[in-house]
Amino acid sequence: MNTLITVENLHKSFLTPAGELQVLRGIDLTFGEGEIVGIVGASGAGKSTFLHILGTLDKPTSGRITYEANGSVDPFSLGNGPIAAFRNRMIGFVFQFHYLLPEFSALENVTMPGLIHRSFSEADTLKFGGGKPLSVKDLTDRANHLLEILGVYERRDHKPGELSGGEQQRVAVARALLLEPRVVFADEPTGNLDTATGEALFRQLMDINDKQGVTFIIVTHNESLSKRCHRVIEMVDGRLLNR
Repeated sequence: MNTLITVENLHKSFLTPAGELQVLRGIDLTFGEGEIVGIVGASGAGKSTFLHILGTLDKPTSGRITYEANGSVDPFSLGNGPIAAFRNRMIGFVFQFHYLLPEFSALENVTMPGLIHRSFSEADTLKFGGGKPLSVKDLTDRANHLLEILGVYERRDHKPGELSGGEQQRVAVARALLLEPRVVFADEPTGNLDTATGEALFRQLMDINDKQGVTFIIVTHNESLSKRCHRVIEMVDGRLLNR
């Protein structure tokens, strides 16, 4: 299995009125292409902070993250424009709350990353292995295909407020997959769903991993789901323990 992400001596701390709060305490880890990795641990252990840094939504205090993306790339060494292009091209996100834009239809929400992709310079997108931006028609066709795979094609013209929680989350998954990212970070993706709906969504993630080889790194409190990941890592007090 080829390595996709390498994490070296990662630290993250925050300054508070009571002093420095250390959240991540020297993490060393690798993630392989095509893995489904579950990250578990008690609330406050640093799981979401770790996921946000892996996804370049937050910066580490110290340490290094390297992606194998058309060569080795340290995303935190990039400027604002290139790191945004990197994130758009390489990474998909699914959160506990779907974060769909309420004024747009399901289909429009799914195509949004592709429309953003069209705003980046061709040099930035090619740098990370991406091709020329897709046309709006191609984006729409790809979005419709994903919505069909995820079982919500018939709801494509509905706005988020007209969808059930499970439908909203499947639309969010389709949005994360639109640009065929190398890795999808999912933070409690089934946390707001009932057991049956959460199980159905997780089966779809596993199926997408199996057929398309997308790497999934999933923070979850659901032990029955984490046991079905290829690998489970436990976080305790800002450190990771392989189970």
